[in-house]
Amino acid sequence: MKTIKDVFKLTWIPILVASLCCIAPIVLVLLGISTLTFAISLTDLLDVQYRWLFILVAIIVFVIGLVIYFRKRGICTLDQLKRRRNEVINKVIITLVFGILTYYIFFYVILGIIGKSLRLWN
Repeated sequence: MKTIKDVFKLTWIPILVASLCCIAPIVLVLLGISTLTFAISLTDLLDVQYRWLFILVAIIVFVIGLVIYFRKRGICTLDQLKRRRNEVINKVIITLVFGILTYYIFFYVILGIIGKSLRLWN
């Protein structure tokens, strides 16, 4: 059970960062700060042209989170990393797979439903 909590803690911020290209217009419309037309154009700009940037920043945040996670658990040197290699590899693979699956579910399903209900995209 602790592993599931750790994996969720490591992945929720990168998923949020990677999804900001579509979360921002939705939040602006829901708060009444933006018109629907502006939100649609912002979504087109951020999602089409700059999605790669959001994903790149999310990967960097993910790697930083993993480094902090392993340092808190006593893996600070390359020698310690070599000794606990299997644990590190397993945790990285599990976290990466969980993060990718959760990103796709959050981005394409949840944000897709919200965006379609607000008529931000088709």
